[in-house]
Amino acid sequence: MPRGISLHLGLNGVDPNGYAGWDGKLIACENDARDMDQLAKEAGFQDRTTLLTADATVDNVTKELRKAARTLAAGDLLFFTYSGHGGQIPDLNGPEDEPDRLDETICLYDREYIDDEIYKEFEGFAEGVRILCLLDSCHSGSAVRVREILTPEALEEQFQTRDRSEVETTARIMPLDKQRQVYERDKQRYDEIQRQINARDTRDLGATVLLISACQDNQLAADGLVNGLFTGTLLQVWNGGKFPGGYRAFLREIVKKMPATQSPNLFVTGHANTRFIRQRPFTI
Repeated sequence: MPRGISLHLGLNGVDPNGYAGWDGKLIACENDARDMDQLAKEAGFQDRTTLLTADATVDNVTKELRKAARTLAAGDLLFFTYSGHGGQIPDLNGPEDEPDRLDETICLYDREYIDDEIYKEFEGFAEGVRILCLLDSCHSGSAVRVREILTPEALEEQFQTRDRSEVETTARIMPLDKQRQVYERDKQRYDEIQRQINARDTRDLGATVLLISACQDNQLAADGLVNGLFTGTLLQVWNGGKFPGGYRAFLREIVKKMPATQSPNLFVTGHANTRFIRQRPFTI
């Protein structure tokens, strides 16, 4: 029988020492992680780990990913979720890797975790392993432009404010001025991480990675009072396991229930595995 491991990260804040004084306060990310863990439990995952806020450090996350890589074999499943802020840093690996010359990051408690670092860890998984990632965060600096085109009513519905200047406090994006400030302060560290990684093309991964992100690159992912907008909608569509279709149908139903200003995206990379895409979500 295939084996499943799940890892769930939820950060309602970050260490200001690692982010030039910014605490990254959010409301619903820890709830998201707990709810994803409960979903995994109900789906039959026996090996589950949840890391909340101060425990979601680079060392702890890397340790859990490497432990999963040592454990899982062809046909097994890693279910990995993240709820928190997204950011960007300048990309040093060339335009063929990131055409916009920016690397996306997730904001772990102690520092930003570069997408190249995540994919480097995915390289350690055996050929034929399935990796399902759900990322409830923003992943593009250009996303803040969306606040300029929303009506006050739409702002209030999605971000709980009519003040455009406050959108960044209720969206899951690291403020652009802090992205720049943190990178300028810690440039040597982040540049050295990228130099050491030299991550290969993600299409060459032996594992299959299916990523569903909370929004498009030019949009913002909204926080919420109980769950993030994406996570809450996903749970509604999943309906305690009653959803019958595959991943693409799952995404379509989620998108139908989301505002036009936040449209989740599905991306697949690595080893080709059409059977994985057609499976009922969260099937071990």
